[in-house]
Amino acid sequence: MKNKIQFVLCLLYGLMFINAGANKLFNYIPIPYNLPAKMIKINLAIQEIGWLIPLLAVVEMVGGLLFIFKRTRAFAAIMLFPIMVGIILTHILYEPATLPLVFVLLAIQIWVVYDNREKYFQIFQ
Repeated sequence: MKNKIQFVLCLLYGLMFINAGANKLFNYIPIPYNLPAKMIKINLAIQEIGWLIPLLAVVEMVGGLLFIFKRTRAFAAIMLFPIMVGIILTHILYEPATLPLVFVLLAIQIWVVYDNREKYFQIFQ
């Protein structure tokens, strides 16, 4: 039962990152009209760096895809961790109303890291 629940949560987590990455490349989700002005400034500044958005999009899509499969989930969790830190900081600083969803995603990621801790210990031995 635990494995089924974890698979469904990891599938949803992975699909969210795949969707976020694809949206960065193809811009199919409309920008909300009520975004804070600071958030708009940050997004415009990041877009000025021409290579950053495509790189982030590819890492999110590949990481999301790898997160779905049990065999590659441990690697994907580490791969997506810096992006998750950025998401948390952005939402804490500029959009605190959406923090509950961010903390759910963080909890899923922490659960996966904890479940795969033996794989990470091998790196340091």
